[in-house]
Amino acid sequence: MAAHSAALPPPPPPPPRALPRPPAGARPCPEAGPARPTPPPDPASSPPQGRAAAAAAQAGARVPPRRRRRRAEGLRRTRPGARAGGLVASLRMAAGGRAAPEPPPPPGGPGAGAEVFAYTPADFVRQGAAWAGGGGAPSPFDVALQRGWADRVARGLFRYRLGELRTRLLPGPAGFVAQLNPRRGWDRRPPQEARSVRQPFDPRRFNFTRLRPGEVLFALAPRHRPRGPPPVLVAINVSPLEQGHVLLLPEPGRGLPQVLTAEALLAGLEALLLSGRAAFRLGFNSLGAGASVNHLHLHAYYLARELRVETAPCRPLRPAAGLHLLHGVPAPGLLFYCPAGGDGLEQLARRVCRLTDHLARHEVAHNLFATRGAAPEGERRRGAAAAGARPGVRVILWPRRVSFGAKDGAAFNVALCELAGHLPLKTAADFEALTEDSARRLIQAQLLPDDRFAQLQRELVALLEG
Repeated sequence: MAAHSAALPPPPPPPPRALPRPPAGARPCPEAGPARPTPPPDPASSPPQGRAAAAAAQAGARVPPRRRRRRAEGLRRTRPGARAGGLVASLRMAAGGRAAPEPPPPPGGPGAGAEVFAYTPADFVRQGAAWAGGGGAPSPFDVALQRGWADRVARGLFRYRLGELRTRLLPGPAGFVAQLNPRRGWDRRPPQEARSVRQPFDPRRFNFTRLRPGEVLFALAPRHRPRGPPPVLVAINVSPLEQGHVLLLPEPGRGLPQVLTAEALLAGLEALLLSGRAAFRLGFNSLGAGASVNHLHLHAYYLARELRVETAPCRPLRPAAGLHLLHGVPAPGLLFYCPAGGDGLEQLARRVCRLTDHLARHEVAHNLFATRGAAPEGERRRGAAAAGARPGVRVILWPRRVSFGAKDGAAFNVALCELAGHLPLKTAADFEALTEDSARRLIQAQLLPDDRFAQLQRELVALLEG
C-alpha cells in the first residue's frame, strides 16, 4: 500500500468573458456565481500602473484581481511535493507499505494539495468489528481521520467545540440513543430552499467548492480501481453531530446535485470497511429528507453506542438480490446486506442506487444508513449478533414523506441518524423529557402511509427482478 500527497499548481486564469467559467478541460468550480455588472473604469482617472488594466477592461476584457481569482477557484498554493511523506504517508509506511505515486485529488477545488489515503481491498477489516472491548481497534484509516480531526479542532476550524455530549438510553424496546447537542441546533447551516428531490445544482448557493483548504482531511484513492472516478474528498463537518463527523465529497468540482450515485455510495461503503470500529457509521439524506446543501455528499461519524437497527429482524423481499424488509423497529425500512469481505460491494451499490433513482424520479424523499451489522438469516444468526458480532454491512433505505426546511419547534428533525435510532436534541428540556413514545411519534409522522410503503415495496422488487 502506498500514499502520496501532492500540491497541485493553480490552473491558468479564465479567458475574457462576461460570466466566470472554468478554463477549457478543467472541471467547473462554480464558487463565484454570475458576475455583477459594473461600469468600466476610466483610464484617464486610473493610476499609471493600473491604466493598462483599466483600458483592457473598457475594451471588454475581464481582469480579475489575483487574490479574488485564487479565492474563487478554491486553491491554496503550496510548493510541489512539500507535503509528500506527511501524516497519511507515514501511517501507511508504518503499516508496512512502500511509497509510490498516487493519483492527485481533483484539480481546481478544495482538495488541491490534500493528503491522499490510498487503499486496496486488502486494507478492509474483513473479520467484522464487534462491540466487545469498545467497538473494535482503530485501523490506519481511523487513526488518519481522528488525528486530522484533532488537528482541525486545535486550529479552530469548527463552528463550536463538541466536547463530551450528554447521552442517555431511552427506556423501552426501541433502544433510542438520545444526545444533547444544542450548538448543532443553533449553529448549523440552515437548509437551502428546495422544491424537488431532484432539484438541479445551483452554483450561486453555498456548495463544497467553497470549503477552506484546511477543512479537507485527505482524499480516498482506491488503488484497485485505477481507471475509476477521481479520489473522494474527506472533509470535516464544521457543525458536527459527534466526534469524527466528516463529509464524503465525490468530485465537488463537477457540481453534482444531492442525488445518490453508485460511485459515491461505493466509496462510502469501502470507507466503512476501512474502519476497524463498529462505531463508524455512514449515511445519506436526499433533498426533502434532511439534506441542507444541494451538492452531492455523504455523512460519516462515530457513535460509540449500539443501535437496534444493527440486529433487528428482517423478512426477505427479494432474496436473490439481497433485499429484505427491516422490521421490529420504530421505522421499518428496506435492507441490503453484504458480508464483511466486501467482495459484493460494487453490485450492492448499483442495486441500492437503482432503488434511489426510482425514488428520486417519483419525488419520494429518502434517507440511507449503513453500519456494521448482523446477517438477516434466522434466529441462529441473530443470536450470534446479540453476543456482539457484526459480521457484515447493513445498508438501510427509508422512503419517507417529503419535508423541506427545518422544523424549529420539534425536539429533533428526522433524518438519517434519527431513523436509525440516534436522536441529537437541541435543548436540555427536551433531552430530559423525551420518552420512547414521543420519539416514536415524531419519527413515524415522517414515514409514508402503510399502503404507499407497501406499493413502493412491490415496485422496487419488480425493479430488481427486471
